[in-house]
Amino acid sequence: MLSATMASGQSPSTAQESAPIVQPGAPGQDSKRLTKETAAAPVQAPSAADISFMQGMIMHHSQAVTMTDLLRARTSNKDLRELGKRINISQADEIKYMKQWLADRGQPASMEMGHMNHMGAMQASDHMEHMHMDSMPLMPGMLTPTQMKALEQARGPAFDHLFLTGMIQHHTGALVMVQDLFDTPGAGQDAILFDFATDIDNTQRAEIQIMQNMLLKEKK
Repeated sequence: MLSATMASGQSPSTAQESAPIVQPGAPGQDSKRLTKETAAAPVQAPSAADISFMQGMIMHHSQAVTMTDLLRARTSNKDLRELGKRINISQADEIKYMKQWLADRGQPASMEMGHMNHMGAMQASDHMEHMHMDSMPLMPGMLTPTQMKALEQARGPAFDHLFLTGMIQHHTGALVMVQDLFDTPGAGQDAILFDFATDIDNTQRAEIQIMQNMLLKEKK
């Protein structure tokens, strides 16, 4: 009996390469399928601002993933853990998508690596990539090292409060990055990038509202 892959005429490697990344939507919204083919089909060459946006958002998302990783050992709040899990999965998948988008356009994933030759940049390890990112200026809304240290050391309700206020700050910064992209002449013209940035804006606005509501419950 032929497998679904063989019956479709695809080789296993081709099927694997075309497998979509499933991006969980904001609570109450449908998930989205981010495919390599979609990322690799630019309408026009990206502007410098487009590239910087994607590189900066990778670093921005990376900190959000780190923040949500802390939830497992520092809180027993089930609602917060569920929201954090969704943020973690969604932003980790978006990081993969943005890295592929940049790679398909011959661009490195890190701003600081832009001066390196392309092959050297693409062969750098994740450890080196994070080290480069840590040495760069923070993107809008990102937590400072002092804020991250306080979050890492907190537990229970104190952690919950710091996480919510910190992630609201973080998400608000992402909205600023999207607005800055759209306010830059000639940027965001690629329909794929426009839709992706708009999805980030919509999802993070919805999550900000959820987190603000969680903070209000703390006061009751």
